[in-house]
Amino acid sequence: MSPEPFRAVLLDDAGLAALRADPAVTVLDRREAQCADLAALRGEAPVEPDEPDVWVHYPWRRTVVGLLGRAAFRRLRLDRNRNKITAAEQERLHGLRIGVAGLSVGHAAAHALALEGLCGELRLADFDAIEVSNLNRIPATVLDLGVNKAVVAARRIAELDPFVELSVLDDGVTPDGVDAFLDGLDVLVEEADSLDVKVLLREGARRRGIPVVMVTSDRGLLDVERFDLEPDRPLFHGLVGDLDSASLRGLDTQDKIPHVLRILGAADLSPRIAASMVEVGLTLSTWPQLGGDVALGAATVAAAVRRWGLGRPLTSGRIRIDLDEDLDALDASLPTEPVADSASGPAEPTEPGPTPLEAAHPATSGILEAVRAAPSGGNVQPWYVESGPGGIRLLLDPARTTTMDVAHRGSYVALGAALFNARTAAAAAGALGPVALFPDDERPDVVASLRFGAGAETDADADADADADPDQRLAARHAGVLARGTNRALGRPQPLGDAVADALRDSAAAESGGLHLVEGGERLRAAGEAIAGADRIRYLTADLHREMFAELVRPGAGPAEEGIDVATLGLGAADLATLDIARRPEVMALLADWGRGAALGDDTRDRVASSSALAVVTVAGSSPSDFVRGGAAAEAVWVEAEAHGLAVHPVSPVFLFAVTPSDLRTLSVRFADDLAELQRSFRVAVGLGETDVVALVLRLSHTDVTPVRSRRRPVGAFHRTA
Repeated sequence: MSPEPFRAVLLDDAGLAALRADPAVTVLDRREAQCADLAALRGEAPVEPDEPDVWVHYPWRRTVVGLLGRAAFRRLRLDRNRNKITAAEQERLHGLRIGVAGLSVGHAAAHALALEGLCGELRLADFDAIEVSNLNRIPATVLDLGVNKAVVAARRIAELDPFVELSVLDDGVTPDGVDAFLDGLDVLVEEADSLDVKVLLREGARRRGIPVVMVTSDRGLLDVERFDLEPDRPLFHGLVGDLDSASLRGLDTQDKIPHVLRILGAADLSPRIAASMVEVGLTLSTWPQLGGDVALGAATVAAAVRRWGLGRPLTSGRIRIDLDEDLDALDASLPTEPVADSASGPAEPTEPGPTPLEAAHPATSGILEAVRAAPSGGNVQPWYVESGPGGIRLLLDPARTTTMDVAHRGSYVALGAALFNARTAAAAAGALGPVALFPDDERPDVVASLRFGAGAETDADADADADADPDQRLAARHAGVLARGTNRALGRPQPLGDAVADALRDSAAAESGGLHLVEGGERLRAAGEAIAGADRIRYLTADLHREMFAELVRPGAGPAEEGIDVATLGLGAADLATLDIARRPEVMALLADWGRGAALGDDTRDRVASSSALAVVTVAGSSPSDFVRGGAAAEAVWVEAEAHGLAVHPVSPVFLFAVTPSDLRTLSVRFADDLAELQRSFRVAVGLGETDVVALVLRLSHTDVTPVRSRRRPVGAFHRTA
């Protein structure tokens, strides 16, 4: 119980006389005016005329006030409730005992309950004291600074109605005190900040059959849990599963985030709250709350309690009373021009033109499977394959592209990887013949042709050393091509070693590419910062954001033949929970307007920092052929790295395929200058020369985590025969 005074004291004659004699005490007699007001009331019969008046002492104000007696005071104070609340209903509600836990939002709710006369007893619990930063939403004053929040609320209610029975727990709700707080309550208004306390209170309320009401001061969210009618009802409507207070005690703050976001409904938060959640701990100390939203919540609590107390229908569930949404509808009746549907979906694939190749070759099926296994940005698989008796042709599918695929350079890298894979399969089958890039001047979509040779089948188990026959070396990589996968897990940084580094460089060089390895230290940190900064811009640029989330296949969405399964991202529970916030374009737009969102790059920053190295594959030019060669070099490095036990994860900063300032503006007009600076920082960190053009960036890590394989389109979806 609080040592600070919070109750109005009804005085006897001796007490009144003593205080009248104290010069520090102000005595106010308000009885005469109240008697006149009472006599003027219409309608129901007046109270008993012989009820004695009262003198009430407010110690914290050093003031004594003369008032009408209990019944007369209530009759006069609540007269303007009639007939929204009848006298009989008011009397029924007066018998309610209500507990309010958490007196930041709860202050307004408790005051509203007392204001409407919806209870005869209020129990208030909060351990915290009023601070200046509370004064945007708690109707306190600077005179209350440093005073316990529950005490401030109790004093305000006592000054409103000295006859409301009040008790205060100024150490808040604790495991030791929860039973005393809940015993005998009719309704619990739960507004605690701590998830542990929220669960603890609900467990106790459910055992006792006490209904729970909670408001969240964002979009007018109200939750009602009728444990009085549903003794086995899951806590929080089942949103947190079987979570209990005992298991919560073993979780740190980070582990609690997914539960909190599930309770809040991350996808349903207002854009400004959702955007602010990204900034908590960076530019914000905690989540924002507005006084108006808190006041709306208080009115909602009062309405719910009033319905319950009068036996009117009130089911368990969740509802939003969204004033912004309602205000947006003010002009809904105005005539509007029809808006064309911009979500027309992806363009229909371009059908490949006629092919001179006529029939299948025995090596074709193996080659097609190898092509199918090739990596591509966003797993879009931007290719067609035409096959015939003389060989295969790889074609660009221009419809399978995104904004980041500037001038189809990312697609050419993917086709280069697919060509490398096809060559390993052909070599393993002893059928590798001449390869040509862009062999048909009339068909720029034909990226490469591979003619079948007549050589003997090659030993695919042979070592792929630098001195081996090129066909032998390629054949030796065929099994690695089919087993290759993306591993996005956090790693354990450790040196690659000279032998591994040399083998990776040789693999790139064999495909006419260069390789820059960034291992540890300041260079890796600086490169990671540049990539993380570019990731932030990807979130904050509308087209890039839309395309990024269009690539993601959500859990439970069924088998995906393209795109990136969320299960492959290696995200922890907290990161998965925040994904619903990050996917919302209106939230990202606010962060962009505010110049915020640094935390959006945290995941990438952490993954790069956990890497043993970044492998930056480069080529000497920026033509389509150069990027095809770069893709082959990147795939060769990838397969080589996995052969040495390394996990590989391609990272694609937004500026990856931008060669000119115009390319950067194509990516993001708003952030083109920022991208230019990030690209410059990245090149400096990696140590690139002026003529080095980046084809792909790979994270190389040491980890024991087994990756989840992404699915691929079936061969029939991209294969054509004459």
